[in-house]
Amino acid sequence: MKAVILAGGFGKRLRPLTDKTPKIMLEISGVPILLWQLNWLKQNGITEVVILAGYLNKKIIDYTGNGSRFRMKIDFVFEETPLGTGGALKNAKKLLEADKNFIMLNGDILTNLDLQKLYNRVNENIKAALAVVPLPSSFGVIDIASDDTILGFREKPLLDGYWMNAGAYCLSSSILSDLPNKGNIETTAFPELATSGTIKAVRYSDDFWISIDSHKDIENATINLEDDLKAIKKSYSIKRLKP
Repeated sequence: MKAVILAGGFGKRLRPLTDKTPKIMLEISGVPILLWQLNWLKQNGITEVVILAGYLNKKIIDYTGNGSRFRMKIDFVFEETPLGTGGALKNAKKLLEADKNFIMLNGDILTNLDLQKLYNRVNENIKAALAVVPLPSSFGVIDIASDDTILGFREKPLLDGYWMNAGAYCLSSSILSDLPNKGNIETTAFPELATSGTIKAVRYSDDFWISIDSHKDIENATINLEDDLKAIKKSYSIKRLKP
């Protein structure tokens, strides 16, 4: 099983942290997001990775090299100008078309999802499987009785029956030729697959998952990942990114 990591974004919402550092190299508890992801991929039995890089890509290359220090094989595909997720993936076609299926990840998620569940969902009739997690409310919720008595308060609860894209996918290599040269896969190929009934959701309800989109997300991830930090530091020599 091979994995592709989308790492070409500018990370504008995380400025000024991303002015000189690509988003995937931001540190959570002193460990770059990328290293958290590589460790997670290895736990899922994946040791071959293709990183689709753009913005400040040299800093990613300098950190990973060919992946040997992580006991992995890492290749890079670069985009000189932003191509969107679909265009960036199509740009990597030569490295992926020999594989029947492959995993694709957004380069800003931290999670412990079981990727085998995703991989098993794709077959000759299903071309893509999308990991989904429960959607949390953006606001705190107040529970009110019929007589307007306030019963309690819930801080940003999960919304029953609503699911969100978790940024982890398993894709059949057969869709590579159908991707746009420029544009996002979520607004081009995925809607077409939905129309043909060849894309499925894989629900994850009780797993850890967070997307690093804001300074608050970094704070929350730091709290939640503290227990995993010792295991990663034991597995690898942590190499900090130079400013």
